[in-house]
Amino acid sequence: MYGIRIPRRDVLKAALYGGTGLALGVASWPAAAAEAVNFADIGVGDPGGDWSRYTRASGGSGVNLVSIGNGPSAILNVLIAGGGTKTYDIINIVGGMQKPLVDNDLIEAIDTSKIPNWAKDGYVAEYLKPGTPGFDFIGYLGKIYGVPTVLQGDSFAFLPEATGQLDTYGALFDPKWKGFVALEDNYTTAGQKTALYLKESKQATIGDPANLTPGEVKAVVDFLIEKKKEGQFRTLWSSFEQAVNLLVSKEVKVLDCWEPMVFVAKSKGIDAVYAAPKEGYLLWAMAAYIVKNPARTPARSKATYDLLDFMLGGWYGARITELRGYMTNPLAPAYAREHPDEFPADKAQRIAAIDAGVKKKFEKGGTWQQRWPTNVETYEAEWARFKAAPGG
Repeated sequence: MYGIRIPRRDVLKAALYGGTGLALGVASWPAAAAEAVNFADIGVGDPGGDWSRYTRASGGSGVNLVSIGNGPSAILNVLIAGGGTKTYDIINIVGGMQKPLVDNDLIEAIDTSKIPNWAKDGYVAEYLKPGTPGFDFIGYLGKIYGVPTVLQGDSFAFLPEATGQLDTYGALFDPKWKGFVALEDNYTTAGQKTALYLKESKQATIGDPANLTPGEVKAVVDFLIEKKKEGQFRTLWSSFEQAVNLLVSKEVKVLDCWEPMVFVAKSKGIDAVYAAPKEGYLLWAMAAYIVKNPARTPARSKATYDLLDFMLGGWYGARITELRGYMTNPLAPAYAREHPDEFPADKAQRIAAIDAGVKKKFEKGGTWQQRWPTNVETYEAEWARFKAAPGG
């Protein structure tokens, strides 16, 4: 494994994580594209296939886009056993993976002096500064390893025509919606939201929903298993498309999901709402990591940093906000407003509204998603127990 020794707790079976994002894979590209940046993304960082502005700004370097899964163990497996360190330049995933990635010598520290837009990104200082939970999404041992490309707070979706207005994670477990609820197959999302709900409703003694003790993990899973036996959950979803289809088909009325899935459902004529739960949100940030790729040439290294800078720029930020519903960087709303030829007034207003809406989520608070909990093996085993339990 390229001379890298990974502790047993760091190599976990990817299937049990139910990682979010698209299918994991290592791709190869023709020699003609050797100086292009090999960019692995979980499915939300592609600006609609249009990388032409980056190509022009970088003097001709392009982007080779490939999908990658978001499950923590899956990421480790593809970088080590799958040969990803020889393939990728950047992996754009949900942050918080610095410890296993750095400890196994898989990513490089970020030289922010090579990213001019870094100093313009006030969201880093506001939400991701050292000493806060947000820093754990981009930093480790005092160094920066991830470039924050989006920030967001997650909750759940519902169909108001069937449920009325909902404002609590309790809706996921309300017997009124028995058989019409779906959870994400991922304990770092569905499991942590459940922990937040149990803590706030005082149904379980939980200290920090973001980093549970073994006993707390067991209590959360016991609760989920009881609900599963009662027939509460229609299914566990594991792909973006599956989650969208559950809403569009109206197979479920309440869905633990990401907000972009609601945007897609709305585009298909479905009146879906993303909830503002009284318990707060599952807060997180994407991080673009530079893979420690031994084959990277100096020219591609420069192109890699150019791409990171581009991703902190106004056009890319505005485009991702428009497409995905995520807050990106402070330059995005102004860029959209000042370029009506690219972002007509209605789109610019929507981008500004999304930016303001995500800020309100961070003001509301909740719990920061934990991507690599202290008791990760317990999480793994308990989530497997939940999945194996019989349903009602």
